[in-house]
Amino acid sequence: MKAKEGVVDFLNKVVTMELTAVHQYLLHASLCANWGYERLQHEFHELAKEELAHASKVIGHILYLEGAPDVQKLGTVSSGRSVPDLFQADLRFEQDDVTLLRDAIAHCAKVGDFTTRHQLEDMVVETEKHVDWFETQLRAIKQVGLENYLSEQIKK
Repeated sequence: MKAKEGVVDFLNKVVTMELTAVHQYLLHASLCANWGYERLQHEFHELAKEELAHASKVIGHILYLEGAPDVQKLGTVSSGRSVPDLFQADLRFEQDDVTLLRDAIAHCAKVGDFTTRHQLEDMVVETEKHVDWFETQLRAIKQVGLENYLSEQIKK
């Protein structure tokens, strides 16, 4: 099936975003493991797996649309020196991802590609859940204090 105008371009931007997320979450998982926060290491590892699944699905869809997946690009991987720094960077990243997905959804609706639009709508729901998770973690840190929060992250 041939892609409608601009759809593959948007999908390749989504692939770049998802692959960047995989790298960022793997880095954050490693940092948390190094700092001794097993629970957070596990959470970041799970997030990386979800993002990899998103990237794989989008790449497959690009191929279905007879496009060329661009897996050569990677965005900036953000890091930090503390758990709150990681959460802030990841929250911003996921918010940017939501914006991109919404723009892609709007474009797909405009050009009449409802199959791609539906797949992107599923992804934006999952991405909004990630936004909520990071907001919840940052709120918990404010409410119970960083030391109390981190003490709960030591063991799975």
